[in-house]
Amino acid sequence: MDVKDSNGNILSEGDAVTLTKDLKVKGSSITLKRGKMVKNIRLTNNPEEVDCRIDGSNIVLKTSFLKKA
Repeated sequence: MDVKDSNGNILSEGDAVTLTKDLKVKGSSITLKRGKMVKNIRLTNNPEEVDCRIDGSNIVLKTSFLKKA
């Protein structure tokens, strides 16, 4: 099962990605800004989602808003 970013590049465990859009985090007042670098992603069972740690919080991001760094 291949996990792909918004450009079609294959993502793997531990990759670094950047956000392609400002994203509001549900249940929080945090907004993740476009261009933010996220390092050391973890793959999930869903090929459209990745798990990552941003500012001390574990967050699940949709791969359609990410591009490989």
